Amino acid sequence: MNEFNLDIDRETAKGRYANMAVISHTPNEFLIDFALLQPQGPALVVARVITSPRHAKALLRSLAENIRRYEATFGPIAEEGEAQGPWGQA
Repeated sequence: MNEFNLDIDRETAKGRYANMAVISHTPNEFLIDFALLQPQGPALVVARVITSPRHAKALLRSLAENIRRYEATFGPIAEEGEAQGPWGQA
């Protein structure tokens, strides 16, 4: 695994909460809109990431590996429609 330092400003370091994502693509880019969906109104996009197909595929692999590690430590993550424990586990 390659290690490197990331520089991050204070505003970005606060992060943004999102409970939904919409993914679309063109031949050259993937667009990922992270949004906050609340019952009283339309979903609000809180962040948009535009990346290359190569980086999107690397993100997919990295996310899958991190979910595998998370579930090995904390148990399975419940999917839509499954009963959840207090931390989102099945």
